[in-house]
Amino acid sequence: MKNRLSCSPAAPAPAIDLRIGILLLAILYVFPGSRHAQAVDAPPWMHAVASAPLPAHDEKTDAVLLYSEKIVTVQSADKIKTRVRSVYKILRPGGRDYGIAAVSFNAHRKINGLRGWCIPAQGKDYEVKDKEAVEISLPKIQGSELISDVKDKLLRIPAADPGSIVGYEYEEEEQPMVLQDVWVFQREIPGRELHYSLQLPPGWEYKASWINYPETKPTQGGNNQWEWMVSDIKGIRKEADMPPIDGLAGQLIVSFFPPGGASASGFSSWQEMGNWYLNLTKGRRDASPEITQQVASLTTSARTPLEKMKALALFVQHDIRYVAIELGIGGWQPHAAPEIFIHRYGDCKDKATLLSSMLTQIGVESFYVVINSERGSVTPETPASVGGFDHAVLAIKLPPNVGDSSLVALVQHPRLGSLLYFDPTNELTPFGEIGGYLQANYGLLVTAEGGELVELPKQPSTMNGIQRSGKLTLDSQGTLKGEVSETRVGDRASSERWRLRTVTKAADQIKPIEDLLAGSLSLFSISKATVMNLNHTELPFGFQYTFEAPNYAKNAGGLLLVRPRVLGIKTSGILETKEPRKFAIEFEGPSRDTDSFEITIPTGYVVDDLPPAVDADYGFASYHAKTEVNGNLIHYSRTMEVKELSVPVTRADDLKKFYRIIAGDERNTVILRTGTK
Repeated sequence: MKNRLSCSPAAPAPAIDLRIGILLLAILYVFPGSRHAQAVDAPPWMHAVASAPLPAHDEKTDAVLLYSEKIVTVQSADKIKTRVRSVYKILRPGGRDYGIAAVSFNAHRKINGLRGWCIPAQGKDYEVKDKEAVEISLPKIQGSELISDVKDKLLRIPAADPGSIVGYEYEEEEQPMVLQDVWVFQREIPGRELHYSLQLPPGWEYKASWINYPETKPTQGGNNQWEWMVSDIKGIRKEADMPPIDGLAGQLIVSFFPPGGASASGFSSWQEMGNWYLNLTKGRRDASPEITQQVASLTTSARTPLEKMKALALFVQHDIRYVAIELGIGGWQPHAAPEIFIHRYGDCKDKATLLSSMLTQIGVESFYVVINSERGSVTPETPASVGGFDHAVLAIKLPPNVGDSSLVALVQHPRLGSLLYFDPTNELTPFGEIGGYLQANYGLLVTAEGGELVELPKQPSTMNGIQRSGKLTLDSQGTLKGEVSETRVGDRASSERWRLRTVTKAADQIKPIEDLLAGSLSLFSISKATVMNLNHTELPFGFQYTFEAPNYAKNAGGLLLVRPRVLGIKTSGILETKEPRKFAIEFEGPSRDTDSFEITIPTGYVVDDLPPAVDADYGFASYHAKTEVNGNLIHYSRTMEVKELSVPVTRADDLKKFYRIIAGDERNTVILRTGTK
């Protein structure tokens, strides 16, 4: 199985990929040259495509995939062999990364016969063999520890320069946990000709499901042998704030079934996958006497069932250290709750397991939900597959008469009643809420009846935002000074708490304030700053600070030009590109941000002109701003609300107009003149 519930911020990668941002540094450190390359002819299957026409591409394309084949031979339910071959042509210097073959392996997946070749634009062919490869462990996940038996075998192919053709092959022998394979044939670069072959034992059957690509019928090449071929595959060019590539890429999911139908390690539907995962976790949530005792201690002073649930959730969030565990079947199977409790660490599925066990002790039922941490990787059209998930959370069945306005991550299930979704791995989001990455995301709800693909709730925009207000004074020299107060909730609060989680010096806690002011002011100094509720996630996070900005107002022929929008930038230039947008634009989550600035103008000055009010509502988001004057006070207020999580590419022009309207308002100025009205 290639994907695991690793809980890492990024979706798991396929068996061989280009995680070169991390891997390139390692491989260059280990062997910066290609001293062991031999002048040996590349194999015929590489030379056969060396002169083939290139797939359609533009001048920004770093490389193209000329040929790829994946031959999967299922020998039994316990053994699958796979041979992989790939050939690339390097077009630009950025394509040199394709000259590094990176193959993952572990105790249940062995790699044999890794070899690479280069057909340079000029000169003789080169070959590098398996013995020249290096092995590295997976990198540490940011903000966590990592216990893993998963490693990468890296082979650097020499002379991977523009004009060269590079290729590699290897064989994989796996003891599968799931009788299923995922062929991802579309990634960032174009592909010319790609093959997938399947050989099954006598009497076995398969089910093929296509994602983001029209169904292609296979050709039968022998007894229980099939081959699929796709050609001229377009590359997926990365765009800012685009959906996850796993939700866009063309893929073929093939499930294998021995005679008699699905086995314990096979499935063809979400319901069957739920049964598979339920069997995998059987008995793991059984409580020990120590867990029972801890539950009693944590809930002894709680007056209501809700207070008890919050106390248990807080314990698992903060007292169970997050450690990403990638040991064999541990990629999907959680440890037993007593083991997690004793060691006081675990990954996402472990944390969900322990909390579920503890909730059972107070009579509250809960269910696993396996999900992808990138919304859009799994959709209602996605066929049942383990490859789509990398995270685990809980759906908690609320007892009767338990309700509170703080419980917003709530849905009514037709059979189970009130379900509250909660991520015990996210220690910065309070009980009752979920982060934007989970909202309107699809996960597999696992119950005694099997699995069910469900949509998690989208929270109100008021649950995520910044409320900023300032009382400021402007002098006749153009210096602006005063005090600002900010209150943050939801992901806006979580992101700042995460940023400051390792900060120990009070002086370093004002760095986010400095960054905010630097984005809006050319000169400034901070005289006082306070952080509020840094470690109290149940309360809004906040900043209070006093600053002074010289030359804020600009003198123009005896007039003072004052920008009423003092701080904060809401516009974006992601759509100000020459190329037309190809993919939807994704927001992090619903949000509602407000700014309110009150500026006292200098004595002897009056307002000569005010910028117009702005009212823009495009459905997916709205922006309202106005500037008013009352005596010697200028008051600026604005509200920006993101209502939807995604803007379809057909409305990209509307979003561009929306951001341009905001940019215009953020540049507007109030004109002051001396004298009286």
